[in-house]
Amino acid sequence: MNIRIIFATFLVFSILAESHARDSKKPNLILIMADDLGYHDLACYGHPKIKTPVLDKMAREGVRLTSFYSGATVCTPSRMALLTGAYPARLGWKKGVLGYGIHNTMGCSQKALTIAEIYKRAGYATAITGKWHLGDRARFLPPRQGFDHTYYIKRSNNQTKELWRGDKMVEKPFNNRLLTEQFAKDAITFIKAQGEKPFFLYVPFTAPHFPVQSHPDWKGKSAFGAYGDVVEEMDHRIGEIFKTLQELKIDKRTIVVFLSDNGPEPREQAQAKPYRGRKWDSLEGGTRVPCIVWYPAAIRGGQTCEELVAAIDLLPTLAHACGIDLKTARADAPHKVDGVNVWSTLVDRKAAEHQRTDLLYWHGMNGFHAIRMGDWKLFKNRHGAKHKSQHDGPVLIHLKNDVEELTNVAAKYPGRVKEMQELADKRLADIQENIIPLGQ
Repeated sequence: MNIRIIFATFLVFSILAESHARDSKKPNLILIMADDLGYHDLACYGHPKIKTPVLDKMAREGVRLTSFYSGATVCTPSRMALLTGAYPARLGWKKGVLGYGIHNTMGCSQKALTIAEIYKRAGYATAITGKWHLGDRARFLPPRQGFDHTYYIKRSNNQTKELWRGDKMVEKPFNNRLLTEQFAKDAITFIKAQGEKPFFLYVPFTAPHFPVQSHPDWKGKSAFGAYGDVVEEMDHRIGEIFKTLQELKIDKRTIVVFLSDNGPEPREQAQAKPYRGRKWDSLEGGTRVPCIVWYPAAIRGGQTCEELVAAIDLLPTLAHACGIDLKTARADAPHKVDGVNVWSTLVDRKAAEHQRTDLLYWHGMNGFHAIRMGDWKLFKNRHGAKHKSQHDGPVLIHLKNDVEELTNVAAKYPGRVKEMQELADKRLADIQENIIPLGQ
């Protein structure tokens, strides 16, 4: 009898130990977002003067996406899309950013289930260190949206001078030149504090959003002026985060994703070459941005992914990679997820059929503008395309052959125009049937 009790006790402890081991081996996730960084603004995306050795190495050891789209063409809706996996229009967004087009009393609804809330439910420690821009009022702030550790500015660095931790303002005015350093240091502090506990860390840098001001130690270092200084410092700070992961010996079980929130600010030196368009508009340069995914444990290095992928896909994709059942985790969510799981594409592009086949585009202030299907992009009219067509009808572009979106071939392919218009109408109708309003 005693032997049976001892054996049973041993079995229970073995199961508990195995369960703990599984939990401790859950991949960590670090989601790093630049602000207003253009498609062309990293060396690994072709910039001839800005040096980004850390992100270049990340690309060499991971997968570099060349047809990746941010959640929107401007800050607030882009962050809504990234954190919820839904088109911003599904969350009540119609135009603008908080403080410009969106009233100061509004924000991302608390009903919208965020990636932080999902990871927290899965046993992860969660943190944000950087720019929020999803609501100023207490009910909209990061502590109410699933983030345990918070260190942030509420809006863009040109809209506020306040730095917050939790619900307490800790610095006013902050020094804009030092923000990238401060956010990186806080991210490192959070990582070191976790021990074996899996974590989700969201680092939405303010760089290189205007005003573009060099850190004192980086001023004049770049061959591309202050803008280059700021981007190169951000690259270095990301390197410090990687160094911390290596020192703690957790780099092999940490997924790191880098992206930009939208295309380049028109008044800055940021570039979207070879694409036309910038922040706010629905041309490719407005939302096609750099994205690199690094996870040596599963992703073979040196890959370039040309398939269509969007920021809304990151939530279902990364949840899958971390072993989180998204359907169960979102059982009480009042809105759909528009993102799809593209993990198999990132891991082995030939292993399975790619899941994203189309994407909707919105202008930052003027609503729905276009849809992409494969290599084709259809604007509902020439004004959205900023096109010199002789008529006001739809503008059809073949992106693979026309990256600047200059040649309208709608008259040549009426069947394709009809097919894409019908799909856009279907997608938009679905959004309208399952929409929640902005929080007030």
